[in-house]
Amino acid sequence: MMSFLELALPQQVADTVVLVLVLIGAILCLSASVGLLHFRDVPGRLHAATKPQVLGLVLICLAIAVAQRTVGGILLGVVIVTPVILLQFATAPLSAHMVGRQAYRNGTINQHALVADEYAESKRTPPAAG
Repeated sequence: MMSFLELALPQQVADTVVLVLVLIGAILCLSASVGLLHFRDVPGRLHAATKPQVLGLVLICLAIAVAQRTVGGILLGVVIVTPVILLQFATAPLSAHMVGRQAYRNGTINQHALVADEYAESKRTPPAAG
């Protein structure tokens, strides 16, 4: 009697799913790089760099897991790629925030395009600072 973990996807189905996931992930990663070249302002570039890139990586990692074919292999693959996905989820917004804040401090962001300027007070020098 076969256990649940030994159930396998047919080879052609697994290959087709992996092909579609990798193709969509690669297109999303390519669109992120094209967005970096296309957009001229820092917020647009940050949005183009973080959103599709993360989703493309998630889809490619899922393709790695599905390539194992068996239910047990897919679960093991998901366990293996989960730290990669979590690190990407943690570092992409953090790096985008750091780049955006530095661009704000350097004055390379169009101040008139901002809807809310939460850092306006931090740019002023306190009276006791000299």
